[in-house]
Amino acid sequence: MRTIVFAEQEKAYAELCIGAGQLGSGVEAVRIGSQDQLSEEIKRRADKVWLIPAQSGAMLEDYTETIADLLTKEKPDLMLIEPTKRGKLIAGRLAALLGTSVLTDVMELSGNGQAKHLVYGGAAVRLEKAVAPTAIATIGTGVLDVLSSSSRQGAVVSLNFVEPSQRVKRVAQEQKPKSNVDLLSAKRVIAVGRGIAKEEDLSLIRELAEAVGGEVGCSRPIAEGEKWMPKEAYIGVSGLMLTSEVYMALGISGQVQHMVGCNRSKVVIAVNQDKNSPIFKQADYGIVADLYKVVPALIKHFK
Repeated sequence: MRTIVFAEQEKAYAELCIGAGQLGSGVEAVRIGSQDQLSEEIKRRADKVWLIPAQSGAMLEDYTETIADLLTKEKPDLMLIEPTKRGKLIAGRLAALLGTSVLTDVMELSGNGQAKHLVYGGAAVRLEKAVAPTAIATIGTGVLDVLSSSSRQGAVVSLNFVEPSQRVKRVAQEQKPKSNVDLLSAKRVIAVGRGIAKEEDLSLIRELAEAVGGEVGCSRPIAEGEKWMPKEAYIGVSGLMLTSEVYMALGISGQVQHMVGCNRSKVVIAVNQDKNSPIFKQADYGIVADLYKVVPALIKHFK
């Protein structure tokens, strides 16, 4: 299976290329920039790197037509795209231009092009396969098998920029505060939900995370409702999909929309004072108690 990869982040490029290599023989990458900006990491991960020259004032979406032209000429079996907000937008536009379909938020991909992804808010898993010659899939970090390394020749081929019929115009720009936490790479994650009483108490959760060498995440209401934590820390069907070794949920009820973001963790631990919380049906270990009694005891123990 010949696969072409496109991503915004360097780390996602490397992971998608390694994972795609497990699906078949050919792995290629599309990059925007110049030869001197290409890292050796990317070259080692792909058989070929298609290089699009960066255009002055162009937005990422303005390169869609150039990528579509490449796919039309090369006709790969599959294109994998990192599911960032802009990546998803490009995936949809590419599908429209090529008359194909997008396999969204793929959680498992096989060598014959079949993909599994969640539907109905995470309540069910659907098996799909695109019938078009080229399938497009958005696939996040932690989905593909990247345990094995790869060493490829990474020949660089320059492409001609295709001017889009309608360019995207930036009318304003505002710096967004960034989180320095990388939950997708964390081996241990401590997540907090509505069971926490006030924002100031997050310091207690962070203390526990530090004691066990983990990172802090949250359920959707904490990030989008209370706005106590950045959206980048939200775990769930429309947030992060984790594959951590240990996932501890503090004061989280365990609705399906949240659990799909953590149920691929090796061990799930739940702390909730409501013994009927649905999370206990999916947790490997459960503690029915007030998190304000459990967390200090755990901190003392691990320290």
